[in-house]
Amino acid sequence: MVARKFVVHHQDSDFDVDYDTEDGFEVFKFQLFSLTTVPPDEQKIIGVDDDRIVSDDADLVAISGKLRLVSINDENPQLTLKSDEELARFLQQEEDALMLQQFAVNEDNGEFRQRIRPYVDQVLLYEDAHRQEAARKTVPVEKLEEKALVALAKEGNLDPSKNEHDHAFLLQLLFWFKQTFKWVNSPPCEGCGNETTIQGMGVANSSEIVYGASRIEVYRCNTCSRTTRFPRYNDPIKLLETKKGRCGEWANCFSLYCRSFGYDTRLILDFTDHLWTECYSMLLGRWMHLDPCEGIYDTPLLYEKGWNKKLNYTIAIAKDGVYDVTKRYTRKWHEVLSRRTITTESSASNVLAELTRGLRRNLTSVISTLEERDRHEARELENSQHSQENDSLSLPGRLSGDKEWRTLRSESGSDSLSSSSCPVRVCADEHVSRIYNAFSPLISHLAEFSSKNKALEAIDTIRKVLVDLKKCPFKSRRVVIDSNLIRELLQSFNPMLDALSLKSKVETDGKIEICLADSNPVKASLALPVVFHALDDVIHNIKLLDNLSKSHLSWPLLKLNRICCGSVLASGEELPFGIATSAFDGNRLSKWEEPNGANGCWLIYKSMSAQVYELCSYELMSANDAPERDPKDWVVEGSDDGGSSWCVLDEQTCQVFDNRFQRKAYKHSHLGCLSIDRSSLESVFSEIRHLMHAPPPRHLQEHPNLYNRASPCSSEESDSTSSPPLKLAQTVATRAAIARVYRDLTAGPVGRRPPGEASRHPSR
Repeated sequence: MVARKFVVHHQDSDFDVDYDTEDGFEVFKFQLFSLTTVPPDEQKIIGVDDDRIVSDDADLVAISGKLRLVSINDENPQLTLKSDEELARFLQQEEDALMLQQFAVNEDNGEFRQRIRPYVDQVLLYEDAHRQEAARKTVPVEKLEEKALVALAKEGNLDPSKNEHDHAFLLQLLFWFKQTFKWVNSPPCEGCGNETTIQGMGVANSSEIVYGASRIEVYRCNTCSRTTRFPRYNDPIKLLETKKGRCGEWANCFSLYCRSFGYDTRLILDFTDHLWTECYSMLLGRWMHLDPCEGIYDTPLLYEKGWNKKLNYTIAIAKDGVYDVTKRYTRKWHEVLSRRTITTESSASNVLAELTRGLRRNLTSVISTLEERDRHEARELENSQHSQENDSLSLPGRLSGDKEWRTLRSESGSDSLSSSSCPVRVCADEHVSRIYNAFSPLISHLAEFSSKNKALEAIDTIRKVLVDLKKCPFKSRRVVIDSNLIRELLQSFNPMLDALSLKSKVETDGKIEICLADSNPVKASLALPVVFHALDDVIHNIKLLDNLSKSHLSWPLLKLNRICCGSVLASGEELPFGIATSAFDGNRLSKWEEPNGANGCWLIYKSMSAQVYELCSYELMSANDAPERDPKDWVVEGSDDGGSSWCVLDEQTCQVFDNRFQRKAYKHSHLGCLSIDRSSLESVFSEIRHLMHAPPPRHLQEHPNLYNRASPCSSEESDSTSSPPLKLAQTVATRAAIARVYRDLTAGPVGRRPPGEASRHPSR
């Protein structure tokens, strides 16, 4: 071990860092993150003495002890662009490819136009008011609107702008469509429902032709030999009824849905046999890629990088123009050019320009706006070719379609969209802390019953009331209750209602009305799922008791004063549902997912304040899917000196979870009042819940067995004989400790993803 002391200057502050150089430069950058909040992938470290950038492979023993840290985002927003040498090489490759293309292209026989023209007519169907109205009637609009607003609220945005709301609703529309529409490999037998085998093509009848089904696939049942027809409908109004098909039907129907809700929409035709959608995002100020078959959005390199597609022509078709957007979907333009052999580049441009002029013939009032958008997109597409790929983003192979079919097309790959360079995310979880605190007066009241069965009956009654509230339209939640038990519990139940942004009112006839307490109904929508999972935990803990009394008013039955609203950074995460903040949202159905967790993973948590807390206890919860992914071994570390040094607060090995959603508690009462609660650290998919506690309310301090009497303290006030306190302004664990120990301890089969097993992704 070689210990060094560095002085790091950042903005107007100097930070003293004592560091073990054997941990390497990457860990050093994470330590700087804990001090400065500049994420490791945005750090630029410069030696003060020689003014040279410190590279990632630098020898930490030899470099200057005085360093300067800058954020690349603040210093140079164009840092992601290629170097001059790379740019020159790219331009030369493009020029060479264009020259070779002149000799490779076939004679222009109209094939390029013929491939595009039918889709122009198809896209114009999306403008039909009857079709749009039919589409809107099939969508649970209020439910998707609620989900969109909750998704924004989880990011701390309770008052979104119209553009933010529209963007979030579009994503929820995509996720809903992914779950609603069905992929067809071969249709089941219409007689017995068993598997079928294709026999060939049939002739469309009149009822099929009406909806544009010019191609009819004919299948024979493998069991009863009955014939089943699979018409390939092109009219999206019919697809609203059938809700099935392959990528053509998926993109066609989803594009109609997007237009029906007012989004500028394009159908994207990939000449290498795929279709998807683009919508213009007013929030992003650009066109956004949406693939309904995969449930993935804004990931245009999915096909080239994830599916390993050899793209040639990618054409966007809209009501107001036809565009070549191939450059959005490739970073290998010179290779793509060599495959564009249907016609010359100039001929292709002329065809697209002619089609666009025809579509804009009656749009004279908005021509200038459309042309400005065209110019903006052209600049965007050109700039995209000169930017670096995000190597930290792992893109999945194709997931739609039969596995054998995908393999034959060479479109299989990894099974998750994940990132190994995650942004720092902020936990918007104050409502979770309020809910846990609100259980205190309620359980104290239940303890006065001196009957476990009566307490469970009361909780069941409360749960039914909350279920009825959750079923109500989210903008007008209201129930009226006539229950003596609720009337008896009302005073202790009111803090829970307040935590849920609800309120109660006793009417003149003695009935109790419960309704929204806040003008923003999303607060209740955000909180209600949390309280159900918290209630399940309370019920579980009460059932473990012989009887419920005030002597049981302690952890884990009560979880008080949870610290919230901290920032989180993870070793990796799956997008869009397995992000790191899912570990802290109080909802057991969400989780932090780390695809490479079997090799060691880590999670860093930083609180908003600079107070020092001591670790008291924590819980881990197994997640919803595979037992072999449950956490087996882990380490928790803390720092009380700004992240310069770390101390092991707890270490566990060979842990086993017998059930799904099972909590395992680890109590450290001698350490004070910080609790890390509900953590499902699956080796591959991990979910960590941190519940951090301060002193209990006064009405509970009289009980001698309370686990967390200590108050938040500074490092000077802490007992020097106990383990070091965990400073919440710093991290819970460093990458070095978690990754190194986890890697050493997961040598056995537990904690690894079985070879060849697909990931459990919420959207698939």
